[in-house]
Amino acid sequence: MAEKFLEYKGKPLVRCGNEIYYGNMSESHIVKFTILSCDADGEPNKIDIALLKSDTTLSDKDRIVKKSTKNTMFEALDIGFVWLERTLK
Repeated sequence: MAEKFLEYKGKPLVRCGNEIYYGNMSESHIVKFTILSCDADGEPNKIDIALLKSDTTLSDKDRIVKKSTKNTMFEALDIGFVWLERTLK
């Protein structure tokens, strides 16, 4: 049976520690969110966002297409979704 992932707007979200990956590795690009810090309640308050080429044979530096930092997870997901949708069109 195939593993079922949490999805956001139809694409999988996979968390590994402080990193969250959004998108399908079978497509040309994915988004990586890195939680840099959290507030006293445990809510992320500094998140790095990177639009990456999904080609793992490239170096980490060469995979980065766009990068930004946001202050809430909602802002990070919103910009990551827009970047990915525009890139995949």
